[in-house]
Amino acid sequence: STMRGRKTTDPLHSSTDLSEGKEKLRLKQEVGLISSVSLIAGTMIGSGIFMSPEWVLHHMGNPASSLLIWAACGLLAMFGALSYAELGTIIKESGGEYIYILRIFGSFPAFLFAYTSVILVRPAGLAAVCLSFAEYAIAPFYPGCSSPQVAIKCTAAACILILTIINCLNVRLATSVMNIFTAAKLLALLVIVVGGLVLLAKGQTQSFQNGFQGTTAGIGAVGVAFYQGLWSYDGWNNLNYVTEELKKPEVTLPRALMIAIPLVTCLYLLVNVSYLAAMSPSELLSSGAVAVTWGDKVLGSWAWLISLSVALSTFGSSNGTFFSGGRVCYIAAREGHMPDILSMAHVRCLTPSPALLFTSAMSLIMIISGSFTSIVNFFSFMAWLFYGMTISGLLYLKLKKPELPRSYKVPIIIPMIVLMAAVYLVLAPIIDQPQIEILYIVLFIFSGIIFYFPLVRFKYHPRFLQRVTLQLQLLLEVAPTTKDAN
Repeated sequence: STMRGRKTTDPLHSSTDLSEGKEKLRLKQEVGLISSVSLIAGTMIGSGIFMSPEWVLHHMGNPASSLLIWAACGLLAMFGALSYAELGTIIKESGGEYIYILRIFGSFPAFLFAYTSVILVRPAGLAAVCLSFAEYAIAPFYPGCSSPQVAIKCTAAACILILTIINCLNVRLATSVMNIFTAAKLLALLVIVVGGLVLLAKGQTQSFQNGFQGTTAGIGAVGVAFYQGLWSYDGWNNLNYVTEELKKPEVTLPRALMIAIPLVTCLYLLVNVSYLAAMSPSELLSSGAVAVTWGDKVLGSWAWLISLSVALSTFGSSNGTFFSGGRVCYIAAREGHMPDILSMAHVRCLTPSPALLFTSAMSLIMIISGSFTSIVNFFSFMAWLFYGMTISGLLYLKLKKPELPRSYKVPIIIPMIVLMAAVYLVLAPIIDQPQIEILYIVLFIFSGIIFYFPLVRFKYHPRFLQRVTLQLQLLLEVAPTTKDAN
């Protein structure tokens, strides 16, 4: 069949005759602690820290309160990640929010999440990051003027195609790319931090005098400032998408989170301090790209290094987004919520290549059409809607099923704080500044009902789709996989 019903046992699998018997085809457990830290930090540190500071400052009104927002965003990301770490040790399957919603709340809400995430959220996020990469990568070729849109879109499309090839060939190659680019972007941030410390040592502290003067107090403005800050922290949950590919997930998952997120939070705070040491708040607000302005002021003729660093940073971030995003598609298909072909892996490379190719295709469509901008602006709204649902699932398990085995437990107050924050982040902008785009997003989520009942609930599978699946399987050299839930 082209789509499978919900599984309680292992799905169908292809087998290879060996001298020891039969070996099931499954994704390899090749992601260790260093690669896990790189996946989290490398995905979190994208274009956000180089672009968002001016918007956080704009919505908060002064430097001191904007720094508080950055610290609060880091704390919220840490609390969310620790809550997810416990979920990851109870439900030891890849898929992140999707698999947790499926196992706790059932098939229908999980399908709506998968439908929204696979078709819209993940490809849109990937397209946005790749467009950021393209803008910085080709900016040096068009000095003194804005880059043409055709060149930006072609470069972004090339970036997606390169990432597709890397991730389809080998998991180890993809994680090696993550490790290299994470090291490069950490080095770039350290240059900015050290530059800022030198400026502070020279007495450039004017931006921090009367730091809280003119603070914005509106709930909507604070909510939007959080959205801007949290966009820079997005990726804190990425490791939960690849749980089955982790070495010793019960140890690696919480340990990697506890290393990566505090590291990124400290770097973000120090980088913001450096920006404010080099620029006055009014200069920062008028800057189109904060990091580039900082480079012009501090590095002089070496300012091109910052543009290069941002391009490297966004490429590394897009690789992390692609690596984990393809897994959501793959896991949803394996559970019968997406076409069967997307649940298969390449017979030699052992990568979920059909799911990766589908994510790539959706991202390319969004880049070409360019009509996804308004949806990407509400990415945080959708993300925190599902984060809130997932965290409420953890609270349910803690209260109703405390006997479930788990190697890591988070104090119940932490997921409660995250749930309250999620409710605030979803409702505050709607109450303060209602916008029609949010209604469109909600309608899109519930449009999944049209596909759920005939294809998943009643398992209506047109015969021609079965033939298409078989032909694609032969063309792509893929076979069904089995779960490896440890």
